[in-house]
Order: sequence, then C-alpha cells, then structure tokens
Amino acid sequence: MRLLHRSLSMLILLMWFFWLPAPRAQSTPGSSISNARALDGLLQEYAYRPLVRPKTGIPYDGVVPADLAGIKIAAMRLRSGSMYRYGVLKPTYKEFKIPMGVTASPYVLRLVLVYQNLGNRSSEYYPLPGYTHLTPVLGLRAYDAANLSATDIQELNITATRDPISIKFVDVKSVPDGAVAKCVWFDLHGSHNFSNVTSGNTCLTIQQGHFSIVVESIAVPPPPPTSISPTPSAGTPNAGPRPSGGGKKNNNSKVGIIVGSVLGGLGLLVLLTFLVLWTQKYKREKKMQQMERAAEGGEALHMTTVGNTKAPAATVTRTQPVLESEYAP
Repeated sequence: MRLLHRSLSMLILLMWFFWLPAPRAQSTPGSSISNARALDGLLQEYAYRPLVRPKTGIPYDGVVPADLAGIKIAAMRLRSGSMYRYGVLKPTYKEFKIPMGVTASPYVLRLVLVYQNLGNRSSEYYPLPGYTHLTPVLGLRAYDAANLSATDIQELNITATRDPISIKFVDVKSVPDGAVAKCVWFDLHGSHNFSNVTSGNTCLTIQQGHFSIVVESIAVPPPPPTSISPTPSAGTPNAGPRPSGGGKKNNNSKVGIIVGSVLGGLGLLVLLTFLVLWTQKYKREKKMQQMERAAEGGEALHMTTVGNTKAPAATVTRTQPVLESEYAP
C-alpha cells in the first residue's frame, strides 16, 4: 500500500508539472550592450580631436560624424590630484557637477572626462523595456590623458568618495498623471539601477556611466470595437455576419489538449496499478519458495508401502509398548 501511495503521489506531481505554463524566455540586450560600448569608443575618438594643446579644466566641444547626428560630445583634461582636492573648479561640467574627493583608478597623472549627450538616439543605444525616457541619456566617461594622439586609450573608473556627483537635467519632459519619475543609471556591462529624482530634475551618482530620467510606460487601452449593423442582402433577409471559425478552432484545440492529458493520466495510473499488483504477487511467490526450501531442508520421513499406497512411517518409536499383564501381581 505504501508503494501504491507513492506511485499516486508521483502521478499527481507529474500531472501538475505538465499543466504548468511554459516560461517565456527573456531576450538579453546583448546587441544593445555591444553597440553602446562601440559608441563609447567612437565618441572618445572624436572627443579627443579638439585636444591639440588643451588647457586644464577647460571643456572642448567635439563634432560627431553625420551618421551620429543628434549626439553632442565634449572633453576636458584634468589632473587627478587636483580633481581629488578641488573637484571641477567651474560650477558644472555641462550637466555634471563634480565635487571634491573624486578618485580615478588605476591612478594616472592626467585624465580626460568625456561628456556625452545622446539626444534623440538615447532609446536606440540604451533601451529600457517598460519605461520611457523623459530626458536624453547623458554619459560621463574617464580616460587616460598621457598621450592624446594614441589610438588605444586606457579606460578609467572614477568614484566619488565624499559627496556624490550630481546630474542636473535641462530638457525634461512632463511626467504623466499618476506616474513617478525615476533616475536610472546604466553601467558599462548593461546593468541598470534606479534611484529617486531630487529637486525635480537632478540625479545623484558616485560612479561614471550613463544616466537618464525615466517613467514607467502606461499602456493605453485599445478603443472598444464599434458595432456595425450588417446590411441584409436581397436574397437573404435578416442575414447577419458569418461567425469566424477561429474561436471554434481554438476551443477544439483546448478540448483536445485537456482530453489527451486526462487519458494520458488514466493510462499512467493503470500502468502503476498493474506494477503494484505484479510486485505484490512476486513477493508472495518468493515467500512460498522460501517456505518450500525450508521444508525440504528438514529431516526426510521414511516411506513404507501399504497396499498400493506409499505413506510415511516412523523408523523408531520413542516408547516401547508394555503389556499390562507384566505388572499384574
């Protein structure tokens, strides 16, 4: 019985597993990450071109090629020690305000901060399913400035160790009613993180990357279908629209799936029941064989012939018969 209960439990689990909906595979934005990384390298190359004899702490605007129209870039060379002690002396570097205590790793004597404003190309390179960009995506990247004419420029990481870096967005779309605007930060590996918006249009960060203000997309419900009364034809009065057979096919397919699942479950149950009964019969036969072997292993009885029949007979009697007359006085 315990084996039967286990089999029934296994059958229930299998049926429950097959009735579960199949999980949908979520596509990873691998192509978007590779495109964004390739764009960083290209924008760095064009941002370095105006840095012929740059002055420290002065931003230089760059020009992008025609196929990247709508994107704005700039570059500013700084000393690592001065950036840590004083930050950026000007109030802001474009929309970024860089305070004191910002360090670069690995350490270099001079570095270049490349500014990016992706404009109307923001959703193309940094898509965020389920959200809508209220601002262009702004980027801040750090590179080595040891050789401004080199082709393979080393990438750096900057971290704010005291006050955070603030990004004050200028071009912000209005937030839809009932929605909440959020800051989003995209790192260099395709991950993103949300935070609260401060002062209506400002985001805070302690690392470099790309930033934007987003809001959850609100799906607009489709308009209700308009009922159009069909015009009856001359030959068939009161003729209405013919029902399509799509719904009937779907219903038939669902009924077929349900019936097939039930029949399959019943077949599996019958198979398990037959297996349990066969196991019990096998155990009984094995037990009878053991009893027969135990009986055959005992002392064999002496057989004697009585007429035409053989019968067991004892070879030795334990008590000899005694006549009563022998004890008579």
